[in-house]
Amino acid sequence: MIQVGASIIDITPPNGIAMAGFAARTEVAKGDHDALTVRALVVDDTAIVTVDVIGIDANLSARARARASLPDQAITITATHTHGGPVSMPGRLSAKADHAFILCLEDAVVKAVDLAIVNQKPARLLGGIGVEPGFASNRRRLDGPVDTGIPILRFESVEGSTIGILVSYACHPVVLGADNLSWTGDYPHFVRKKLETTFPGAIAIFATGCAGDVNTGHSAAASLSLLATPERSFAKAKEIGFGIANSVIDARLTDVSGNVGHSEVFADICFEQREQEAPDILAKSWRLAAKDTSSLEVIWANWAEKHMGRDLSPLKARITALKWGSVGIIALPGEIFAETALEIREKLAQKDPLFILAYADDNPGYIPPESDYLRGGYEIDEAHRFYGLGATIAPKTAEHLAEAGCKSVEMAGISAAQTRPTKTYLSQGV
Repeated sequence: MIQVGASIIDITPPNGIAMAGFAARTEVAKGDHDALTVRALVVDDTAIVTVDVIGIDANLSARARARASLPDQAITITATHTHGGPVSMPGRLSAKADHAFILCLEDAVVKAVDLAIVNQKPARLLGGIGVEPGFASNRRRLDGPVDTGIPILRFESVEGSTIGILVSYACHPVVLGADNLSWTGDYPHFVRKKLETTFPGAIAIFATGCAGDVNTGHSAAASLSLLATPERSFAKAKEIGFGIANSVIDARLTDVSGNVGHSEVFADICFEQREQEAPDILAKSWRLAAKDTSSLEVIWANWAEKHMGRDLSPLKARITALKWGSVGIIALPGEIFAETALEIREKLAQKDPLFILAYADDNPGYIPPESDYLRGGYEIDEAHRFYGLGATIAPKTAEHLAEAGCKSVEMAGISAAQTRPTKTYLSQGV
């Protein structure tokens, strides 16, 4: 049998720290609705770590993985992407990060992995797919794709108790809007709460799927408003979270035990400058258009003066795959769109549950499929400024990452290599 362990570390920051995720929100956190956590799931010598923040950067991921008591190639660290957490990526998403919290976050990831190792015990894997509860919708177009279904892994001890549950759903954790000033994991908190109540003693781990263009039914522009609405409330987050959890509870699971393996692939994330005017001209025009110092135009003007066109060298993206029994897990960086996840599923055609996670080991911003660039919109034309990038992430990047993800999971699934790491490097060439 495989060895499985899980752990939880509380990382709830103190009040008074800047929150991340909404340009309209300029006030600091005033309290906490629920605890923000780091959760680790260790299977043999591999691990998934989920963190209740909007994202982690590649540097923090690399440092934490290097310090943990497992091969760094065998660990993937994903953010739930809650917009009810603190600034967690220095230099990105406009607000200033709290240095003490960043240090705390790194330490918590390391502690979570090491504690999960200590907690390991023999277990078998049960897997399945929960019925889509119908909460997710494409926010860019009514007929847009959604990566439906809920992949599930439940880890059962030899005594029959549940050690941990891994669940993924491809939907932005932005039920709570910009008016919220309380720390919260958003709807994933309620998913975990319901599952841990149903399975006493278990640790529930929620990993966000490819939700770059998917949320619970509002446009990206709605996040620019501080207006409170019943549809963006803790009551609604509970309804959605419990609904997802019920799909997990009701799902039919089968034994998916087997060998454990992992692989690691690297690819380039390149950039394309879409702005036509010079930075000084754009900055001047945006400042003239700004209604006050908190206007979005001020953020754009600051971006033009500090970042536009600067350091457009490719980012090195890490794509990892884990093979837990007959279940595949692909971890991709950034805000990946649903179309990319569906492309991967079609190429792999895996019968057993396949987890396709986003926001893993880095979050440089939105990475749309090539077809979406013609549609423009916030994710293509503006979001790179909020993320502090010199330009928009280039077309075909998503397709290249999908190719790397397929290669990675296939490498992890080769029977002769399931118990040892593999590594390769892909260059994008755009």
